[in-house]
Amino acid sequence: MPPRRRTDPVDGRAALAAWRADPAAAPRTVIRTAVRFTLEELAEVAPGHSVEVRVPPDGAVQALGGPRHTRGTPPNVVETDPATWLALACGLLSWADAVGQGRVSASGERADLAANLPLQAARTRDR
Repeated sequence: MPPRRRTDPVDGRAALAAWRADPAAAPRTVIRTAVRFTLEELAEVAPGHSVEVRVPPDGAVQALGGPRHTRGTPPNVVETDPATWLALACGLLSWADAVGQGRVSASGERADLAANLPLQAARTRDR
């Protein structure tokens, strides 16, 4: 069973569109909604509990199949800032470039989201 959505998809898509229109001018509330929406999208398309994806201060989700993590520090963690996460989710930045530039911290053998990004719901319409 996929995780329960906390962000209305209509609101999430609207926030994502607003961020994409002008990332520098997007209000904090819009960024937070867009991040939470895309994290929930990731959990839906890659269900599981083996990797914890953190985008502080806006949200975190467990995703990808494999051994379930329940307590303590997860063995597989991906962490990045909101702007980098949204760029990855939308396909504006590749996973390899983000990791290579030090914009993503990924630890653990399963902490590679390249196969899951960009998210279909977040891709540009012009592609």
